[in-house]
Amino acid sequence: MKQAELIPHLFRTEYRKLVSVLCKLFGIEHIEIAEDIASDTFLVASELWGLKGLPENPTAWLYTVAKNKTKDYLKRDSIFAQNVSKHLQPNATTSEEIEIDLSVKNINDSQLAMIFVVCHPCNPAEAQIGLALNLLCGFGVEEIANAFLTNKDNIYKRLQRAKEKLRAEKIKIESPTLSEINVRLPTVLMTLYLLFNEGYYSSNQDITLRKDLCLEAMRLAYLLIDNEPMNKPSANALLSLMCFHSSRFDSRLNQNGEIILYQDQDTNLWNQELIAKGEYFLNQASQGDSISKYHLEAGIAYWHTIKADTKEKWKSILQLYNHLLVNEYSPIAALNRTYALAKVNGKKEAIIEAEKINLADHHLYHCLLGELYTGLDNAKAISHLQHAFTLAKSAADKMLISNKILGCKQQEP
Repeated sequence: MKQAELIPHLFRTEYRKLVSVLCKLFGIEHIEIAEDIASDTFLVASELWGLKGLPENPTAWLYTVAKNKTKDYLKRDSIFAQNVSKHLQPNATTSEEIEIDLSVKNINDSQLAMIFVVCHPCNPAEAQIGLALNLLCGFGVEEIANAFLTNKDNIYKRLQRAKEKLRAEKIKIESPTLSEINVRLPTVLMTLYLLFNEGYYSSNQDITLRKDLCLEAMRLAYLLIDNEPMNKPSANALLSLMCFHSSRFDSRLNQNGEIILYQDQDTNLWNQELIAKGEYFLNQASQGDSISKYHLEAGIAYWHTIKADTKEKWKSILQLYNHLLVNEYSPIAALNRTYALAKVNGKKEAIIEAEKINLADHHLYHCLLGELYTGLDNAKAISHLQHAFTLAKSAADKMLISNKILGCKQQEP
């Protein structure tokens, strides 16, 4: 991997780990210090690696620099160091005696503890999720704004208020109790769900599929189910959903980075091992007595791994969408349902249902109507696709829509 690609990649994978470990060391009230040290570490890397070349082990280099920067900070701020040492070791009075543990186990433990801290109910659910995406998943303010369909100013203020609330409540970073797990797990799962979704269909203008985000979401989901009190049916259902979706990664984009629609994917490229894992976790999820949105979405994703394009398959998908919308309505889920409806009852009925949703400012809404009108009213199809093109952000989306418009025009008499 080239340096220009490596530093952004390591920032996405390691920054959040450093912040979690340092927050656990310093306490949530000093969260900005942890963020500053982690950010400074990457700033030094971008400067030195450009001059001297890449170190033999870039990740280990980052951890070493982060440790040294932390100790330097503790030396400079003796009052802060004493406050930290009081909480760690009764006899520790100097920065040299404070162990900065960046082992895999401590990183995992710190991330699990942190995700349950930032999902503390002292903040509203949206603030909890936004803070978790920012601190633990490396999301920028704009990415979080896209996930919540709002603007950057609102998200920035929301994050600042959420951090201040955690400080005011003096929330400690420690392993959650069983009752805390039960209360906070739904928000934790929603955070991982949004992280995976951003990777699976990125709002980034230059990247459609961000596998690193998907893999990080899956890694954190594995950490949850590997911890017995957190190994709930809903967590297994979410991991099942992730496995099913990620099984089709290699078939979603062509060599030029252009999107390949589901019906045009090469099914030989689907990862059967991941499909099998998805089935395993879905079976584990069935042991509970309640059905979450993740159960239903995992069921939909499962049917999408069945290669046969039969009416029975689409009827099953449509039924699951019906349950999903009753369980937890989402305009995007309602939009996706209309595609299944078209496969079962035809395009005309699907168009009526789709137009009721009226997501006029979303390119996927116009893309779907463009697809549904194709062959019925190509002029309307082209109009919707052209509107979709103006709303789309990613280059891959724009290329896909352009090809659709060209195909419609070629069908016109």
